[in-house]
Amino acid sequence: MNIIGDVAGRFCVLIDDIVDSAGTLCNAAAALKEAGAEGVVAYVTHGVLSGGAVARVEGSELTEMVVTDSIQPPEGAGDAKKVRLLTIAPLVAEAIKRIADESSVSSLFD
Repeated sequence: MNIIGDVAGRFCVLIDDIVDSAGTLCNAAAALKEAGAEGVVAYVTHGVLSGGAVARVEGSELTEMVVTDSIQPPEGAGDAKKVRLLTIAPLVAEAIKRIADESSVSSLFD
């Protein structure tokens, strides 16, 4: 892991589109903490979380990993202390409604 910049005393946010095994994410959190980061959280769009990913996150330097329910989370993910699941159902429903009504979808993100 190569860290660019000074993270000592700072709170770091990792953003990823897909997390499968969570190995890279946990290694990045460890490297940031080793470099002096105060804390590290991760925000993930699609949490595949295969194999021992949830246990890996639980034992990692991450303070929290927030993941959407864009795909079915694995069993036990909802019970993990460091994993927070966010539903995207209302956002997807509103986007579908706006497409059907021929109104702006992009304004959902203003």
